[in-house]
Amino acid sequence: MTPAARLQAVIDLLTEIDETPRPADAVMSAYFRNRRYIGSKDRTAVAQMAYAILRRHARLGWWIERGGYERATPRARVLAYLLLEENRNAGVVLEMFSGGKFAPARLTDDELAMVGKLESHTMEHPDMPETVRVECPEWAEGPMRASLGDRFGVEMEKLLEAAPLDLRINPLKANQQSAIKALAKAQITAETTQWSPLGLRVKGRPPLGSVDAFKDGLVEIQDEGSQLVALAVAPKPGHQVVDFCAGAGGKTLAVAALMKNKGRVVACDVLDKRLKRAAERFRRAGLHNIEAHPLTSERDPWVKRHKRKFDRVLVDAPCSGTGTWRRNPDARWRQLGPGLEQLLPLQANILDSAARLVKPGGRLVYATCSMLHDENEAQVEAFLQTHHDFIVKPIAEVWAEEEAGAPPPVDGPYLRLTPAKHDTDGFFAAVLERRAEETVSEESVSEVGIEQGEVDPVELGKAIDA
Repeated sequence: MTPAARLQAVIDLLTEIDETPRPADAVMSAYFRNRRYIGSKDRTAVAQMAYAILRRHARLGWWIERGGYERATPRARVLAYLLLEENRNAGVVLEMFSGGKFAPARLTDDELAMVGKLESHTMEHPDMPETVRVECPEWAEGPMRASLGDRFGVEMEKLLEAAPLDLRINPLKANQQSAIKALAKAQITAETTQWSPLGLRVKGRPPLGSVDAFKDGLVEIQDEGSQLVALAVAPKPGHQVVDFCAGAGGKTLAVAALMKNKGRVVACDVLDKRLKRAAERFRRAGLHNIEAHPLTSERDPWVKRHKRKFDRVLVDAPCSGTGTWRRNPDARWRQLGPGLEQLLPLQANILDSAARLVKPGGRLVYATCSMLHDENEAQVEAFLQTHHDFIVKPIAEVWAEEEAGAPPPVDGPYLRLTPAKHDTDGFFAAVLERRAEETVSEESVSEVGIEQGEVDPVELGKAIDA
């Protein structure tokens, strides 16, 4: 493809993302799958520019408005990006928007006027509001400032960067060093992660799907923060474990591997199709201690039939996803599932229902990929007020139980990870232990939240899928 043809492909791709109610990465995959004639180098170049523009959505929109253009269309965003980020001059831009074969159409008079106003500027400007500069949507500004305090700016700036590519080793098949050697055979450079004893950080963006170490189940793609959440579950060989919102099965895989294929892991989800897709990952990893169980809702009768049967219950709750904005920049601006006002009661009800599965002395691990206090600490505090048979197990004590004896990545009772502090996605996890000798009956506490409000299973499915 010529440079001009690549620009037109970026415009087409951004248009599809704007018009399709699916995450950008899924839209991109479908876009390239339907255009197999686009070579690998061109795919990489088009995807990189599209993601770069998505990461600058608010700033480009601010400049486009300042340039007197009506709205931030995909074409306008590409023009502004070329001028402000790539520092192209107007003459070069005019040549690329030539109207020739496969090239973008010629510039209109309004576009020419905008180009004239934006030329010679850079992306940053002293008049730009902080929320625009750090790409914070209006709905999230208040909750993010309340949660991050004086770290709002530094954390939001870190969320503008592209996330690194992390892998988790499968301890049934490899250790960190043997996995590094296996990847090196495919000319992939990797090093051990800072916090996770199972993690590797890969240099660049190699095509892992064709690599033997991946195909043979030695490694899985998983952010280091997500690995740390799985480690916080602290499952032991022989345990009975439930992953209540298993989704694509990433944490299920990690938990099952930590159990050394002994015991039982039940992967639950309201979306049966996701569980079926996850089954292939389970097979590739050589794990046979996992069983999938689709749920009709968080109040599925299966939960009541199995109450107090499990040593560990992981609730990776549907959430705002603010902690994943590095890898999902479009999620800031596109609400593809329930909003925060719907998510908060949904999280509380899921947590309340899943708690019924925990045996005395067992643990409930509540986790999100959110950085918002309302979805994290506030949910745990509200749960503890109505479930007096649960107490917080501090993360330092959980980490101390592991043989490695490595210090925890955080201070305080909860696992709270942020991009600026830990170079991971933003994650939260609380480990809640059920007292071995209960002083309050389950019927008087664990069912209270359920009776206060039903959760529509369709909305639950949308939330988890998002």
